[in-house]
Amino acid sequence: MSRANNFLQSLPRLWFQESLSPLLLLLLPLSWLFRGLVAIRRFLYRQKILSSVALSVPVIVVGNLTVGGSGKTPLALWLVQSLRERGWHPGIISRGYGGEVGVIRPVVPTSEAAVVGDEPLLLAQRGGVPVFVGRDRVAAGNALLAAHPECDVLVSDDGLQHYRLERCVEIAVFDRRGAGNGRLLPAGPLREPMRRLSEVTAVVLNGGVAHASLADTAGAPYFSMCLVGQRFIALRNSQETCSAEDLKGKSLHALAGIGDPSRFFSQLSGMGLEFSPHPFPDHQAYSTEDLSFARDGVLLMTEKDAVKCSGLALPEAWEAWVLPVEARIDNINNAPDGNSLLDKIVEKLNGRTPA
Repeated sequence: MSRANNFLQSLPRLWFQESLSPLLLLLLPLSWLFRGLVAIRRFLYRQKILSSVALSVPVIVVGNLTVGGSGKTPLALWLVQSLRERGWHPGIISRGYGGEVGVIRPVVPTSEAAVVGDEPLLLAQRGGVPVFVGRDRVAAGNALLAAHPECDVLVSDDGLQHYRLERCVEIAVFDRRGAGNGRLLPAGPLREPMRRLSEVTAVVLNGGVAHASLADTAGAPYFSMCLVGQRFIALRNSQETCSAEDLKGKSLHALAGIGDPSRFFSQLSGMGLEFSPHPFPDHQAYSTEDLSFARDGVLLMTEKDAVKCSGLALPEAWEAWVLPVEARIDNINNAPDGNSLLDKIVEKLNGRTPA
């Protein structure tokens, strides 16, 4: 079992290398088979042999074509906050990856990440809007709307390939790694072919620079997203804060269990901090032993890691800080008429044109 786990954990590293490794070459036949299955499934939905379900309010899907995190959650937070400022009353639905996804349930700030998933819990703590999780996004959406009839738009955190849920806006998110080698699973990171981007409402690049693997992709307008964080908050007391300057000169350890841990490490370096990096797999379920390296220093982490680490019985002597971030969105290259991403989304919501 451990050998199989090591094999699976090595794949993401290989997917984002420039050259195709011998192992991935062996997986190419499976990748071609997966491409065929994706095409058949898409055809069945297009021909309405498999049916999509429309909810009573418009749905915005924030997803990606690649496996793993790319920045969807901070974008979803930015989106619900921006919609509220425009007078909308959004709710959030999510699969709840890492939690008990078989049950449709609400997520509140005091929920457990092991039950509802780390990203939905973060959304509930930061978003200030109703959040429901479940493998069946249609059922989760209906449950949310039944409990919160004031909601007039739903944001689906992930679910670009969940075609059973009809949507009027699709946003595809990539981080600076782009589409990697451009191959479909398991020889590459893609869940669908790159031509799928011609159908989405917008593409958001987390990091702001188009990777070479996205250079020739035509269709939807592109927008740039950066994650900005200035002050750290204490893991045990959110009212206690400090600056990067306060942390300089200390023995710092940074942990990140996100899709691309180097993204967090680069952000800390950009703040002038020197630290020992400790990358973990995305959605890592931490134990106190996992963090034993922090005994002789100060622990720095992302918000996504904090929702899981806050429940651990860490020794009182351990100092731990969390870096909250906010998404900032800008137009780049082929965004039409200088329209902002929010303007484009609201225009689609008002028109209710299915994506």
